[in-house]
Amino acid sequence: MLSAVRDIAIVLLAVQSLVIGVLLAILLLQIRNLVRMLREEVTPILHSTQGTAHRLDDTVHLVSDTVVRPLIKVNSVMAGVRKGLDTLVFFKGRVPRRYHDPEVSRRVPPADLDQ
Repeated sequence: MLSAVRDIAIVLLAVQSLVIGVLLAILLLQIRNLVRMLREEVTPILHSTQGTAHRLDDTVHLVSDTVVRPLIKVNSVMAGVRKGLDTLVFFKGRVPRRYHDPEVSRRVPPADLDQ
């Protein structure tokens, strides 16, 4: 009785080893196909993507050189002119009236009365 169970266990282990061997061979074939697919399909896609990225980088530099930098220069010049005009207008408005109006120059400003 015990020898029959032992023989059946040996046969089951042999069948299991054969099934595992076949599955391992199938797995190796699938890994080989995956590597082949990566070489043939994914690598060209990566090269194409790199080319597109380089063209995009060149386009960004072209737009920056031809559009953005001149706009920055024009805006900075305009900001300088605007600030200069604001400064001139500000100083023009800040001139005390007593220098222009003789009547005002005889009066004492209220701030001087407190002292």
